[in-house]
Amino acid sequence: MTAIPLNPSEAVKPAVAAKTPGQLFWARFKDDKGALFAAVVVVLLIFIAVAGGPISQSITHHSNTTAYTEQTTGICGTPMEDSFGLPKGPNGCFWFGADGAGRDLFVRTMYGVRTSLIVGVIASAIAVIVGLLVGMTAGFFGGWVDTLLSRIADVMLAIPYLLIAIGITAACNTTVQGCLGGLIKPGIGIVIGVIAFFSWSYIARIVRGFTLSVKERDFVEAARSLGASNARIIFREVLPNLIGPIIVYTTLLIPANILFEAGLSFLGLGVPPDTASLGGLLNEATQYYDVTWWLTFFPGLFLILITLAFNLLGDGLRDALDVRTDR
Repeated sequence: MTAIPLNPSEAVKPAVAAKTPGQLFWARFKDDKGALFAAVVVVLLIFIAVAGGPISQSITHHSNTTAYTEQTTGICGTPMEDSFGLPKGPNGCFWFGADGAGRDLFVRTMYGVRTSLIVGVIASAIAVIVGLLVGMTAGFFGGWVDTLLSRIADVMLAIPYLLIAIGITAACNTTVQGCLGGLIKPGIGIVIGVIAFFSWSYIARIVRGFTLSVKERDFVEAARSLGASNARIIFREVLPNLIGPIIVYTTLLIPANILFEAGLSFLGLGVPPDTASLGGLLNEATQYYDVTWWLTFFPGLFLILITLAFNLLGDGLRDALDVRTDR
């Protein structure tokens, strides 16, 4: 015969189901509506970067590089330059109007999103890899290794990177010959390399701080006591605990590097002129900004959208991955 507990609090309570780290992350992330919206926008921007250019060309039947003037008209049959040689604004055939050369601004903006995201993502990936290796090495080994690598990172942080970047791109990216006797050829690769070169030090300092904290944990000492090598401890014990912060800071670094590329292109020192980029489109608009609002509005709108979406996503990921955050 089963005894009935006199106190209701003594009744057997159902066991609480444990949640995996992924479930805990999603439970926190989905409560942030701004981060969810930003994630959707980022996915749409990636789709635009991958297929936006060809799709826009197939919809409008306009080329990315063709100037639709008196000699070559678009599907509407009218030139996109007025009698004064100024580009015409948005209409049913040219959704974003025409740029200064009479090209379809809608198609070029779609290709500009692709260029800006390619530069931002690849440059950020290179900077994260270099910064991750340098930061983990400095934080884990300490001593003279930490001193040497940390001072190199400090020097990189102290350099006026914008002035140096302008000098490098001006020397290597504005002539057909390139620089260093033709060893470095002009193109988008120079822009990516310059941005990555001046971005890795931020990640290195952050990773070093996290590594100093993680390497003192008990599971690292346990692995060391079992005879694990330094390389195994770094990549099997330390690195997995850095994935969360690295993802967060990468999402914050990408828009910064996109703005870096846009700034160089705005100065006429970014990607080659025949390659559409958001900064390059804004640079071309400076000649007509007082009479053609659409030349700055649409590329600027996408540039703001990219920056805002990645920053909101980074903030949401930081809050969801940091269990200490009081939301």
